[in-house]
Amino acid sequence: MPIPVEREKVCFVSGDAECAAWHYPGTNGALVIMAGGFAVTKEPGTDVFARRFHEAGFGVLAFDYRRIGESGGRPRLVLPVKDQLDDWQAAIVFAATLPGVDPARLAVWGFSTSGGHVMRVAARDPRIAAVIAQTPNVDGLDGTRNAARHQKPLAMLRFTGRGLLDAAGGLVGRPPLLVPLAGAPGTLALLTTPDSVDGDRALNPGGRYPGWQQAVAARSALRLAFYRPGRDARVRCPLLVLVCDQDQTALPGQALAAARRAPRAEVVRLPGSHYAPFMHAHEQAVDAELSFLRRHLLDRSAAGSPAAETADSALP
Repeated sequence: MPIPVEREKVCFVSGDAECAAWHYPGTNGALVIMAGGFAVTKEPGTDVFARRFHEAGFGVLAFDYRRIGESGGRPRLVLPVKDQLDDWQAAIVFAATLPGVDPARLAVWGFSTSGGHVMRVAARDPRIAAVIAQTPNVDGLDGTRNAARHQKPLAMLRFTGRGLLDAAGGLVGRPPLLVPLAGAPGTLALLTTPDSVDGDRALNPGGRYPGWQQAVAARSALRLAFYRPGRDARVRCPLLVLVCDQDQTALPGQALAAARRAPRAEVVRLPGSHYAPFMHAHEQAVDAELSFLRRHLLDRSAAGSPAAETADSALP
C-alpha cells in the first residue's frame, strides 16, 4: 500500500559510494534521520514510522546503508559496522543542508542493530539534539549468548564456518556467501530466536517490498557478535529507549543498562516481542516517540529543563 505523503528521492555521498534516501519535507524545522535494521532497507524499516512523523510536521530523511537497497557500493550485502556508522555521519551532514531544516533540531532514529548505532553516533556527535533507540541491540556478546539458546550446536558450527570462509574469500575478492536474516532453529541464519521469524510479517506484510533481499554476507553477520555500542555510548542529549518486555532478539536488560548510563534518558516499556512496535504496539510506540520529539525538538523550554529528574523518573 503506497504511503499517501509527498516524498522525494535524494542521494548523498558516504565513503566510496552514494547512499539513497527518501526525504519527506517537514513544516516545523525539525528533522528525523532514520535507517532500517542491520540489513533492512529503508522502506520496510522506516515507512510506517516516517509517515507518522511527517504527518505531525517533522521532516524525515530515511536512508539505505551502502551496499543494500538503492544505495551504491560493492560487494553487495557486505555491511561492516564501521561503514554503517560512517553512513550515519554522512547522513547527518547532508540533513543539515536540506531546505527548511534547522541544523540545531536534528534527531536520529533506529531500531534493532541501528538502535545501537544511533546511541553510539549521538554519543560522539554534539549536533544531534535527540535520539530514539527502538528495541536496540546494544551488546553483541550478550545477544550471541542469548541466540545460542535458540540454535542447535551443529547449525552454530556451520554458521561460524560459513562466516570464516566468507571472510577469507573476501580477502581475495570472492563474492560474499550469504545467510538469511532469520530462520527456524537448526537452519543457517543470522537469527533463530523465536521472535526473529516475525520480521517478514512485521516489516514486509503481504510481500509489500519484494525488492528487499532478506540476507546478509556471513562475514558481516559473524562480526556483529563483537559489536557492543551500549558499553561506551554515553549519550548526553535526550535519549528515548523503547524496549519490549518479551523481546527475545534484543534483550531488554542491556538496553535498560545503557539507558541508565545516559543522563537524559527516558524509557518506554511495551508488552510484546522484538517487532511489536511495527505490529500490535505500533500506536503506543508512535505516540511515545512523537511526544518525545515534540518535547525535545519543538518545545525549547522543555528541552532546556533539568534532565536528571526526568531520567530518574523515567527509568525503571
